[in-house]
Amino acid sequence: MNADYWIRQQARPDATILDAKAIAAQNRRLHELDASVHDIEHLPAQLSQAQVRGWIEAMSQPREETLYDERGEEIAAATLTALSEDLALDKIPARQDTRYGMVVRRADLRTFPTRLRVFNSRGDTDIDRYQESALFPGTPVAIVHESRDGKYWFVVSPLYAAWVEKDRIAEGAKAPIFAYTRKTPYLVVTGASARTVHTPEQAGVSDVQLEMGVRVPLLADWPSDKPVNGQHHYASHVIELPYRDDKGRLQFSPALLPRNSDTNADYLPLTQANLVRQGFKFFGERYGWGHSYNTRDCSGFVSEIYRSFGVQLPRNTRDQAVSPAYNRIDLAEGLSHEERLKIVKSLEVGDLIYIPGHVMMVVGHEDGWPYVIHDTTGITFRDRTGDLTRVHLNGVSVTPLVPLLFNREQPTVDRITSIQRIRP
Repeated sequence: MNADYWIRQQARPDATILDAKAIAAQNRRLHELDASVHDIEHLPAQLSQAQVRGWIEAMSQPREETLYDERGEEIAAATLTALSEDLALDKIPARQDTRYGMVVRRADLRTFPTRLRVFNSRGDTDIDRYQESALFPGTPVAIVHESRDGKYWFVVSPLYAAWVEKDRIAEGAKAPIFAYTRKTPYLVVTGASARTVHTPEQAGVSDVQLEMGVRVPLLADWPSDKPVNGQHHYASHVIELPYRDDKGRLQFSPALLPRNSDTNADYLPLTQANLVRQGFKFFGERYGWGHSYNTRDCSGFVSEIYRSFGVQLPRNTRDQAVSPAYNRIDLAEGLSHEERLKIVKSLEVGDLIYIPGHVMMVVGHEDGWPYVIHDTTGITFRDRTGDLTRVHLNGVSVTPLVPLLFNREQPTVDRITSIQRIRP
C-alpha cells in the first residue's frame, strides 16, 4: 500500500529507462505514426466542410441503447433528437478559416454540446456516457464549430476532438498560442495536482487547477520588489497562465503557484522508482469515467503518470493499446493460458497491460507474480472458498493481476490484448 515497498524490490530502481532525447524521439514517432493524434499546429489555413463534419460525426453518434437520466428516468426520444439538432451540422460553411484557442480552466470534453448526464442503467450514475475526457489549462486547440445555442465549441486538441463549453477556452492567434507551449524556463506539475493562489485582482488565474504533467512557463526574473496580483511572491513561484478576457480573447498573466506545491524544474527522469512514486500519488483517488468528478479514469491515470516524464500517450485505451509508437507486445487470441502466464511473469515496472476497455500498470512482483496499480471501478475474483467475489473499488488501487477474472469464468490474463513497454 505504499511506493517504497515496491521500489525496494527493484535491483536498479533509479536507472534511467529512457533519457530526454529518446523520449523526444518516441513522441515524434507517436505524431508520425498514430492516427489518433492530431497535429493541430500544422492544420491548413482553411478547413473544408467535409473535414469539420467528419470530426463531429465521428464523435457525436446517437447511442442505440436506452439511456437514463440521474433520476433513473428514460431519456425521451425528443430530447435525443434535439441534441442531434444542436450539432448545427447545417451551419458548417463550405470552407472556413482555421481558428485557434487555448484552455484556461480544466474543461470537460462532451459527446454532445450539453451538460445532460446520461447512463446505461437506472441507479448507475457513475459512468456518464456523454463524458469523453478533459483538457487542462495551457492546452492548444483548434476551434472548428459552434453549437446551435452558441454555448459550446467543437474543438480539436492534440489528443482528442469533442464539445467543450466556450467559457473554458480563450480564442487567440496561432503564433502566441504555440509559442506559449515552448517557453522556457518552465515548471512541471509532479503532484497529482497543484492549484494557483487565490487572487481577487486577477480572477482569470485565481485557483486554477493544474494536473500532473502540466508544463507552465516560469517567470524566473520577476522583480523582487514587484507584487503579483496584490501579493508578494517570496513564498510562491511566479508562473504565466492563459486566461479569457471579457470578450473571450486569449490573454496571459502572471500567477502564483505556492513553492510547497509538488513541482519540478523539468520533467522527471523516467525510472522505475519514479514510475511507482508517481502512480502512488493518485492512490485512493476516486475513479472518474472520462475525467468526471474532477479526477481521471484508467487511461487518463497512466497518461498523466507518463506525462510527468514528458512521455505522450494517446487518450483512450483502444488507441494506447495498438499505438505503433511504443515497444508493443501483441497477445494473439490463440495464445494458451500457460503461454500468457509466462509473458506476464516477465513483466517489468511501468509496463502497461491492456484488456478491452481497461489499462493497468505493473508496480512489481509478489511471490513471482505481477501486481498492478490501476484506476478501476472494481475487480472480480474467487475467494478462498471458491465463491465468486466482486469488489467495487471505484478508485486507484493496487491488486494482483493473475487472480483477477474478466467475467464469471474467464481470467483477466486471457483477455489481455497487448502490453505496451515505454522502454527500449
